[in-house]
Amino acid sequence: MTAEVGEYLINNPSGIIIDCTLGGGGHSAYLLERYPSLRVIGIDADEEATGEAARNLERFANRVQIIRENFKNIAAVCSALNIRAVNGILADLGVSSRQLDDIERGFGFLSPRLDMRMDKRLGADAEHIVNTMGETELANLFYTLGGEFFSRPIARAIVRARERRRITSGQELAETVQKVKYRKGKIHPATKVFQALRIAVNTELDNLTNLLNDAPALLASGGRMVILSYHSLEDRIVKNNFRSLAHEGIYRLLTKKVVPPSENEISENPRSRSAKLRAVEKNVSL
Repeated sequence: MTAEVGEYLINNPSGIIIDCTLGGGGHSAYLLERYPSLRVIGIDADEEATGEAARNLERFANRVQIIRENFKNIAAVCSALNIRAVNGILADLGVSSRQLDDIERGFGFLSPRLDMRMDKRLGADAEHIVNTMGETELANLFYTLGGEFFSRPIARAIVRARERRRITSGQELAETVQKVKYRKGKIHPATKVFQALRIAVNTELDNLTNLLNDAPALLASGGRMVILSYHSLEDRIVKNNFRSLAHEGIYRLLTKKVVPPSENEISENPRSRSAKLRAVEKNVSL
């Protein structure tokens, strides 16, 4: 949704924006190309992503600065760069296609590993959680972070499976879930379990909350924030934060409802189908 991001994010074409989820640099490349005076601070916790982005954004080297960091530390990043205010903050909360397609990263149902860390400096990975967490804790995790209604029998099946031998791959975990939740459908039966584990491993909801809490102090008057979320847990946090701060007079809502991807985008990039864009502008009087 690069065009939509540009439409809602850029209020000052000569300002500074922070791309909190730089990835391969797709959004930043579009914005830097479209706005020749724009400056971008790109943040990503994934070392492979920052390397790829550096190559993809090389032609904009004088207007982009890339930092390997988690966006939960956005305030510290700005402080270290001696930046008191920015004109835009963008966060695309989806897992990148590069991460999903690299089976060694352990995000997928056919992966020979069970990792799911977006930042390899993190400690516990998905394999650790699956093999050490108690049955009740696993069930609560799958239900709370994945919305999995079969959470209890799935957790029970995982505990029984790991008693025989440690679960070490995405494929093993997916097969264990499928034995419990064998209904056929468009979505893989293990999707919600994998989502819950990924969120837990990367503390995604806590990171998002930190970002949302720090944003008002970092945005310049008239500065904008755009968030792309991909599941209801994220979107609910963003929606409630934006509406609450708008009610307090800090933000002006630019999107009263979520903005979905266009039909053309979905046809070209099916993974975008669940994207939900929300945007706010910091009130000029502040």
